[in-house]
Amino acid sequence: MNIPRTSFPRVVIIGGGFAGVALAKKLSKQEVQVVLLDKHNYHTFQPLLYQVSTGGLEPDSIAYPIRKILKDFPNFYFRLASVEEINTDQNKVITNIGDLKFDYLVVASGSKTNFFGNSEIEKYSMAMKTIPQSLNLRSLILENFEEALLTSDLNERNALMNFVIVGGGPTGVELAGALAEIKKGILPKDYPDLDTRLAQIHIVQSGDCILKGMSEKASQKAEDFLEKLGVNIWKNVRVTNYDGKTVTTDTDLTFETATVVWAAGVKGATIKGLDSTDFVTRGNRILVNEYNQIKNFQHIFAIGDIACMVTEAHPFGFPMMAQPAIQQGKQLGDNLLRIIEEKPLKPFVYKDKGAMATIGRNKAVVDLKNVKFQGVFAWYVWMFVHLFFLIGFRNRMVVFVNWVYNYIRFDREARLIIRPFKRN
Repeated sequence: MNIPRTSFPRVVIIGGGFAGVALAKKLSKQEVQVVLLDKHNYHTFQPLLYQVSTGGLEPDSIAYPIRKILKDFPNFYFRLASVEEINTDQNKVITNIGDLKFDYLVVASGSKTNFFGNSEIEKYSMAMKTIPQSLNLRSLILENFEEALLTSDLNERNALMNFVIVGGGPTGVELAGALAEIKKGILPKDYPDLDTRLAQIHIVQSGDCILKGMSEKASQKAEDFLEKLGVNIWKNVRVTNYDGKTVTTDTDLTFETATVVWAAGVKGATIKGLDSTDFVTRGNRILVNEYNQIKNFQHIFAIGDIACMVTEAHPFGFPMMAQPAIQQGKQLGDNLLRIIEEKPLKPFVYKDKGAMATIGRNKAVVDLKNVKFQGVFAWYVWMFVHLFFLIGFRNRMVVFVNWVYNYIRFDREARLIIRPFKRN
């Protein structure tokens, strides 16, 4: 990999997500050599992927070059690589561009869509975990309306304009709200010769409420917002299959649709060498102790979505969101320096800063530690928080200008089929 040798300890970080970048920043000016490996050369702000999928933002608004994030830091190296295996006996990472020895290894590989073993659903539905996937979904949505214009078969036309979102978490709720606003404000202008009132948006939730991780009030208010926007919410219904045309469930409910978005769950993106049952627990996540160390290893760690740190308050690990990942990255940076300096480690303590979700224009729900609110003010808070956590001044300005323009004009300029999407 052409990484120079140095007297400094080498810390290899796998993954340039929230956790990996937070750790790299923490170590940036210390006497350690940091090597970050990722299969993309950019960091993605995943909470806004749904806006790329629905034409609200272009992908470069929510992505930032990893090299630019850490360009001024000495002893930092980035390599565009896909990690294939971890050799724990030889302290070596095996990638598609070569092998690399490490003194300390941090697995921050994140998560991926969990289809729960259903290969047919995986084949025919759409995931939304990466920018390429979001662009594929954007193209498919627009292509479906183009095809709906051309068909004289009423059933086929309805299927092309029907959208089924499986999962009522923040991703599913925010996507449904965005699609509902497109149906209301944009489709009638873009397709005046198509009865877009027939377009249907469905959320299918296996549990008895949406936004399960938030308060009961937030869940109910989000449901009210969605229903006013015309979204159909089906609770206590589990999707069992999708063959590309028909969605079947564990009830007598079925849907004829050309678009299914799978937002029903994620699982840890484990890597060969640390994927055995000795390390992996529920949700395909790697078990770690209170210092983020992986079982039986003092020098190998896991942070972020891939890590499962069991506590009394969180028996299944911390939520797979940005805040736990960022906090673990910063804390591990301090602890790695403590290890090098032979000082005692400090256990990780999660500071829950709350949760929020937007359902569209002037509609959001926010749960903070001591206060919960919904509506217009919650929407402004949601926007401010997301702008604040975006990396880069340009990204913040571009997103802000886009949001202001979309708000004033009730428009989404990025509804472009840049690259047509065709299923294999």
